[in-house]
Amino acid sequence: MLNLTARRQILIGIALTLLMLLTRSHHWAGIHSLPDASWAIFFLLGVYVRALWVVPALIAASVAIDYAAITWGGVSDFCVSPAYWLLIAAYLVLFAGGRFYARRHSLSLLGLFRLVGVALAVVAVAELLTSGGFYFFSGRFAEPTLAGFVPRFQQYFPRMLGTFALYLGAAAITHVALAAAAFRRDAGPRTLMGAHRER
Repeated sequence: MLNLTARRQILIGIALTLLMLLTRSHHWAGIHSLPDASWAIFFLLGVYVRALWVVPALIAASVAIDYAAITWGGVSDFCVSPAYWLLIAAYLVLFAGGRFYARRHSLSLLGLFRLVGVALAVVAVAELLTSGGFYFFSGRFAEPTLAGFVPRFQQYFPRMLGTFALYLGAAAITHVALAAAAFRRDAGPRTLMGAHRER
């Protein structure tokens, strides 16, 4: 179980909010190559931040960013439909997955396998909610069918999983590096991230 101080949770929350501002839907000129980090952000919130109010706050921020991008930034509103609100369900699944993993966190090979398994599961569910929701409920497709959805899932899921893995991998490397530095500094069994050393 992770036991971060309130100060560290605040710092992580601020960093994740800034990451959303910089990457969400490529709204900012000059960094078009950065993929949207929103899914990883909600998962990492579940891992590191205990306060539940940050979830609706970041959902509201994501909606505000989209609104500003469409209203003033010239971004297409094609994806805004009745299915847009299924993003909230997807974000909640990702957050819950992060919280589930955090309760079982360990700096070990087993911990790594657990992280990968939970991440795969929640990204698959989030993709079903968002891509499936858009296909079946957006009104953009005349006659949506399960047979028509499967190729879309096969097309978009690997890309979403790859983006999620990119940010999650960067977070995991940072986590391990900070934990190792704290372990060396303190010469004790408790790391900066609140995990006990495996014996």
